[in-house]
This record gives sequence, C-alpha cells and structure tokens, in this order.
Amino acid sequence: MSGNRSVRRVALAAALSALAVTAPAGAGAAAAPAPAPAGDQAEVPARSGSTESAVDRVANFYGSYLDAVRDQGRGTLAEALRAHYLTPELRAHLANWERREHADGVLRAQDAPRSWRVTYNDSAMGRAWTRVRLTFGSAEHPRHTHLLVTCDLNTLRITDIQPDTGK
Repeated sequence: MSGNRSVRRVALAAALSALAVTAPAGAGAAAAPAPAPAGDQAEVPARSGSTESAVDRVANFYGSYLDAVRDQGRGTLAEALRAHYLTPELRAHLANWERREHADGVLRAQDAPRSWRVTYNDSAMGRAWTRVRLTFGSAEHPRHTHLLVTCDLNTLRITDIQPDTGK
C-alpha cells in the first residue's frame, strides 16, 4: 500500500514539476517565436495565468499534457496530469471511450497535435466552458480538432471533454 502511495507521490511531483516548466500558459498561448534582439522587448510575447482562472487551468493542462505525451507517450506523467486536473468520473468515462475508440480521449485523436489554443466560451451554474483547438499536420497543411471542455468553478477540475460540434 505504501509503495503505491509513493509511486503516486512521485508521479504527482513529476506532474507538478512539468507544470512549473510549462505554466503559466495564457488562454491564447501559442508556440513562442524566436527571441527578439536585445533592446526590442516590445515584440516578445508574454505568458501569464491565474490560479483562479478555469480557462488558465485548462490551458495549463493541455500544454503540460501535450508536452508529456510528445516526450514520453502516454506514460506516468500523462497519467499524473490526468489525476491532478480531471475528475475521477471523467477519467472513468475517458477510459471507456478510449477502449472503444482506440485513441486518446483527452485529445480525441490517436496522434499528438503540434499546438493548442484555449479560449473562454461561457460560464453558468458553477461551470465554465472553454474551446480547445488542437492543430495537427504541418504548418503548410494544418488540420484542426475542436473540443468543448467543461470545468467546475469550485474545484477548477475538468469534468467533461467533448468534440465541439459548434465549430
């Protein structure tokens, strides 16, 4: 039992370390351009976020999750991120979906996208909805997948991920 607890602690520590590297990712964060020459700081984009923002939490999750999946595949870090950001009910739902569809339920895809964008959509009744755009393919031939992600405003945990049919 204590060995299992130690594994979970190590996985959570790894996930939080990854967040320190990738966070804070703003709601409209994209791939960072090359640094501007010294003295030309007006052109360098800033990244920021808030620990109280549901949109920032979703952006932080997707940024960290994509890094983990691209770097290691769906391993310990990706699972720790899921455990930290997603509700147990959503994790169970995604596990069923993934068995049926043979794809990653967080991404709704078999491959990892090359970039992501998170934007606020709506909020009501203790929930916030964000739209997540995942970009696959090359810069010359991008393909986009759109997701609608629901977040509980009290816990800031993600409660649902669905294809965004409004796009």
